[in-house]
This record gives sequence, structure tokens and C-alpha cells, in this order.
Amino acid sequence: MTKKEKELLTKVLCEQLPYGVQVEIEGYHNGILKGIEGDTVSTDRGINYPLRKVKPYLRPMSSMTEEEKKEFIHYAGYEVEESVNGRHYEYYLIDYVGTPEEPTYNCDSIDWLNKHHFDCRGLIKMGLAKAAVGNNNPY
Repeated sequence: MTKKEKELLTKVLCEQLPYGVQVEIEGYHNGILKGIEGDTVSTDRGINYPLRKVKPYLRPMSSMTEEEKKEFIHYAGYEVEESVNGRHYEYYLIDYVGTPEEPTYNCDSIDWLNKHHFDCRGLIKMGLAKAAVGNNNPY
């Protein structure tokens, strides 16, 4: 694990800590993250493990349901106007810069993504997190 990867993983674990993120401890068990100190993390089992052995379970952004998309768009600062068929959306920025294709995340939207355990920083693709999908979804 590079220094940059370690910093990113630590950042994501800290962001996820208040939301009961599930983690896999390589070679040990799965559990709920309870703390981070230096290069170690603790889980609900009360044991410290090396950071390099920890992978959080995060949901891919592509797994967001239609209902979650609507909720996220609201938290991201957009108003949504649905078309008659219910499948087309018109997005209107409320008070900041961004587009629906590349939204500028505000604090509320980041909190929402963390609360729902979405991988908005790309850790799954980097091999630093487990994809919480199907039978592999502890939530």
C-alpha cells in the first residue's frame, strides 16, 4: 500500500466511522469499525488490527437506486422536475455550481453518500474496499 493509498483509506474510514461502516479484516473477521489510531483500526470485537489489512464494504455509485438518486440529487443542491413518463429529469441548481453529470458535492451530499456507504472516492476500483453488492452486501 502506497502512502497516498494509505492516506485515502484513512480519510474514507474516518468519514465512514459515524455511520457504522462494515469492514473486512483480512485473515480475521468482518466487523463494524469502531476506531482509528495511527496505523491501526479497532472493530466491535475490541481488537486493533493493522490498517493494511482493512477493507471497508462500500456500495458502488452504480448501485444507487432510482429513489436514492432522487434523494441524493436533492442533497447535492438540485431541484428535480420529472417529465410525464417519470424517467426523464430536469435538474435545476439551487445555489452552487455544477452539473447533473458532474455535480459539485456540498457537505450535505457528502454526508449523505457516507451515510449510505457509497464509494464516491473510487476505493473499490483501487482494490482498497470491498464492493457491497448482492450476497456480499452486509448492509
